[in-house]
Order: sequence, then C-alpha cells, then structure tokens
Amino acid sequence: MLDRSRMVKLTLLITLVPMLCCGMDRMSALSMLETADNDSMVGRAGEISRYQILEREWQSVSASTRYQDPVLARQVTLQLVEQRVARFTRIYHRPPTDFEFYVLWNAPAQVLKGRISPVVTERAKRFANLCS
Repeated sequence: MLDRSRMVKLTLLITLVPMLCCGMDRMSALSMLETADNDSMVGRAGEISRYQILEREWQSVSASTRYQDPVLARQVTLQLVEQRVARFTRIYHRPPTDFEFYVLWNAPAQVLKGRISPVVTERAKRFANLCS
C-alpha cells in the first residue's frame, strides 16, 4: 500500500508527464477537449474555466474567482484530479488509463461504478486518442 507522499508523487507523474511519442499530456488534452483552451467558456451546467469545473467544486479547493486565469485553473484542476485519482487507485489498486482518467474528470461516479454511458465513452475515447 502506498503512503500519502508516494501517492501524491505517483498522481503528479501520471498527470503531468507527457505521454511517449507525440501525444499530448493529460492536462493539455483535457483543456483541448473541454474548451479548445478557451478560458472564458461557460458550460451548459455553469462549468467554468478551460477545464469546465463546476463552481462549487472550484470553491472546494480555491476561494479565488479568477476562473479565466489558466495557471490558477490548472492548479485547481490538479487538486481535484489528485483527489479523484487517489480514490480510483484505492478502489482498483492501479492508476487510471487515459480513458479512465477522462471519465474520472467528466463523470467520476460512472467510472467508479464501472458503468460508463455511451456519450461519456465517446468523449473518453477522443481524450485517450489525444494522449496517445
């Protein structure tokens, strides 16, 4: 079992290290797929920033309202992703694949229950393709 320090390092490596070959790193692919790097995009459900974060989730890790700041948005997203990847890893005893990583971001309950909708599956495939 990994201690907290090792888990954080593993999470950061999985998240930040670009994939081999010519694929995008996960954060770049996430931003590209969610908003095409548009910092001012607001989603149908009120999602904010280039990563399309629900405002209540953003506020759970940051009191800032600088939603259009790409550096801050990345930091907030990394904190949220770390929590989700840690939970996934505790359940499945392995890091998520690129496909699972996207579903953790977009619909975490679906991947944790092992039942992913066709709509989310299609987007997760596109994400995984960007990373590979």
